[in-house]
Amino acid sequence: MNSRRNFLRTALSLGSLSATGGLGRLGLLNAMTQPTGTYRALVCVFLYGGNDSNNMVVSLDPTAYTSYKTIRAGLALDSATLLAIDKNKAYGMHPRFTDLQAIAPQVAIVANVGNLVQPVTMDQYIKGLAKLPSNLFSHADQQAEMQTSVAGGGSTTGWAGRLADHMPTSNTSTYPMFVSVAGNAIFGVGANTHPGAVTPNAAVGLQGFGTDAGSQARLAALKTLLGQDTQRTDSGAILLKQAARNMNNALTDAATLETALKSATALKTVFPTTSIGQQLFEVAKLIQVRGPLNMNRQIFFCSLGGFDTHTAQLTDQDRLYLQLSQALGAFYKATEELAVANQVTTFTESDFSRTLSPNSNGGTDHAWGSHHIVMGGSVKGATLYGKFPTIKLSGPDDVGEGRWLPTTSVDQYGATLAQWFGLPASSLSSVFPNINNFTSKDVGFFG
Repeated sequence: MNSRRNFLRTALSLGSLSATGGLGRLGLLNAMTQPTGTYRALVCVFLYGGNDSNNMVVSLDPTAYTSYKTIRAGLALDSATLLAIDKNKAYGMHPRFTDLQAIAPQVAIVANVGNLVQPVTMDQYIKGLAKLPSNLFSHADQQAEMQTSVAGGGSTTGWAGRLADHMPTSNTSTYPMFVSVAGNAIFGVGANTHPGAVTPNAAVGLQGFGTDAGSQARLAALKTLLGQDTQRTDSGAILLKQAARNMNNALTDAATLETALKSATALKTVFPTTSIGQQLFEVAKLIQVRGPLNMNRQIFFCSLGGFDTHTAQLTDQDRLYLQLSQALGAFYKATEELAVANQVTTFTESDFSRTLSPNSNGGTDHAWGSHHIVMGGSVKGATLYGKFPTIKLSGPDDVGEGRWLPTTSVDQYGATLAQWFGLPASSLSSVFPNINNFTSKDVGFFG
C-alpha cells in the first residue's frame, strides 16, 4: 500500500500530465465543455512578486513626470528612454518594451487595478469605514485574491475556473478548457471542472511504457488499480480515491493531447529560450491543435517570477521586462501566423504594485494598485484605460509612500475579459462575487 501511494504521489507530480488542482478540491471530476461560436482564448501572464508598475508605465505629463523623478530619485527612468505607446503620447513604457511598442495598436494599458471588495474613497480608507481585502500587502494573500477575485480570501476556486464552469455549452471536449503551463494555480480551479497542466519542452503523457507485451501488461495493471481505487467507499481512502481519479483524468488528457499534437506542423515564429518564452510557445502549440482537441474556448496560465524587488530593482526589472517583452512579441506574431490574433487576448496580473518611494536598498516595498498590459487583435490598443493615479505623496490616491488606492477592481478587469470570452452578463456575479458592488462592469478595452 505504501509503495502504491508513493507511486501515485510521484505520478501526480508529472507536469506533462493534466493532473493539477485535484487534491485541494474533492469533486473536480468532469471534463470541461466548450461554448458555441467563434474560437477565443484568454492567456494570463502572472508576474509573481509584485511588479513595480510605476516603472512599467510612466506619465509623460511634465508636472507628473517631475514629481515622479523627484520621488523616485535613483530609481527614476530618463524620460528620453521611455517608449510612447498611447496615441496621445501621454504615457511611456519602460525602454525594454520595444516589442510591445511595435504592436502598440494591439496593446492597452489598464491603470491602477487592485483587489477591492467595493469602491473605496480615500476618506473612507483613512477613517476605517471601508471593507478592505484581507491581508493587504501580503504576497500569498494578494496573489490568491488576484487569481480568485475573492478579496475576502479563502476561496477554493479561481475566477478562470468559475468562468469555465459558467460558459454556455454545446459540444463537449475530453480535454480541459483551462491549462496551466506554469504549474499549479488556483486561477483555473472550478467547482465542476478539472484544470489541466502541460510542462514546456516535456514529453506528453506517462513515460516508461513501450508497445511490447510486458509494458502493455504493466500499463493495464496500473489502470486496473486506478479503477479499483475510484470505486472504494471506505472513509480512510478518500485522498487515495481522489488521487486515482486525478491520475485517470491525467492519463486521458495526455492521450488526447498526444494524438492532437501529431497533426501539428512546426511554427515558423521563433520564441525566446527564456522560461516565459517557452511557456508561451507551449500555449501557441496548444492553440494550434484546437481543432483536433475539439476546443473553441481555451484559457491558459503562464507566469514569470522575480518581481519582489526590495533590492537591485533597476537591474532586475531591466532583465525581466526584456524577457516579458520578447516573449509577448513572439506570441503575438504566432497568433498572427495561426490566423487567430483577433481571437486571443493576453493579459497580465501580479500580486500588487510597489511603493513610488524607493527604500534604502535600491528597491521598493509592497503596495496596492498596479498597471497591467492587455494584448490582442481585438484590443482597442494604443490607449490607457482607467484612472492613472496622481503622482504625489500623500496625494488623493496615496495611502502611504506612493501606494495607490485602486480605482479599478480585479473584478471589473476580469469581467471585461470574461464578457469578451463569451460569458453572459447574467453569469457575471457567479464568476466575480463582488462585481455588483461596482457600477461599471466593462473597462472598455475591447472594440
